Amino acid sequence: MQPTPPRDKFIPLSEPSIGGNEWKYVKECLDTNWVSSAGAFVERFESELAAYVGAQYGIATSNGTSALHVALLAVGVLPDDEVIVSTLTFIAPANAIRYVGAWPVFMDADATYWQMDVEKLADFLNNGCKWQDGQLKNIATGRRVSAILPVHILGHPCDMDPIIALAETYGLKVIEDATESLGAQYKEHAVGTMGHVGCFSFNGNKLLTTGGGGMVVTNDSALAERVRYLTTQAKDDPLEYVHNEIGFNYRLTNIQAAIGCAQLERIDEHIASKRLTAALYAKALGEIAGIEIMREAEWASSVFWMFTVTVDPARYGMGSRDLMAVLGKSNMQSRPLWQPLHQSPAHSDSQAWRCEVADSIYSRALSLPCSVGIPETDVASVAGTVRMSGNA
Repeated sequence: MQPTPPRDKFIPLSEPSIGGNEWKYVKECLDTNWVSSAGAFVERFESELAAYVGAQYGIATSNGTSALHVALLAVGVLPDDEVIVSTLTFIAPANAIRYVGAWPVFMDADATYWQMDVEKLADFLNNGCKWQDGQLKNIATGRRVSAILPVHILGHPCDMDPIIALAETYGLKVIEDATESLGAQYKEHAVGTMGHVGCFSFNGNKLLTTGGGGMVVTNDSALAERVRYLTTQAKDDPLEYVHNEIGFNYRLTNIQAAIGCAQLERIDEHIASKRLTAALYAKALGEIAGIEIMREAEWASSVFWMFTVTVDPARYGMGSRDLMAVLGKSNMQSRPLWQPLHQSPAHSDSQAWRCEVADSIYSRALSLPCSVGIPETDVASVAGTVRMSGNA
């Protein structure tokens, strides 16, 4: 391994790109005093984002986790139900399942694209469940299985056709977690529009950011009405403060929505930037022994939200965490993927189904700097450091 020279310039992992009408639209909010959860920008953002992904309805929320929470409630997931969810993902969907009193069943990732393994999903439904009293029950726990929550991680879609087919066969609801993959396509469909509901996040490192925020999209008018009702404290009278159910203060502010409208105007540029960065990394890193770049399925159009590689220590000469440390010493920020949820102490009492691949990906994966608009010279610097640090 060759020593890496110190650098003065910091290359962040993924920072927001604020370069359009954000200032103009936020100033309009401030000038007109429409700063809270009511205002024209909220309605505009909801309708424009729904139209962008091809959904009939959009309901803005305070963040992606709240979107998942109300989506689960809206489709009818009940306390003590079970929801099948990807194990290789951020913890938010598993937490949201527990918020509604249900239980996650963790499903492994496939080895090629790192998304929910549809063959193992079918195996669980066919062999790990049984019909009892007109309900699909988990043989091991006796609980009703009511939904599937596939997570489109890192900007790449899950293989949705078999997931939807299995859901229809077994009478399950599908909640798509598209929080990392706005703009990605599965065949001719945008992610978030193939299940009963789809959920997005607009956190600071996402392709489109409102600082914090989320959205539920659906083509079902009744589900849309239910989500809107739950996110606005379940208020039942337009004037009087009458509430017949427990609701939530999950609305997005007009200021955040204004930022979102400005960001949405440039979303195609953001996606083009991410795809260019992925192509540059693929070319620069593709021949390095022990480094495997993330793949794109022929049926998918990935937005490459977080460009991630896996590191084989036997071939490369060090592991992913050692490489992360080397990059850090060169002022280049990188990060590992999330601990697979079946390993999480917070969810140790939930079932996992044949989760072997996710553990291997987790141990080897490292996400590299890939901000929207990252200079090509920075990509070259990161790739050069990776090249110099290994056996090559």
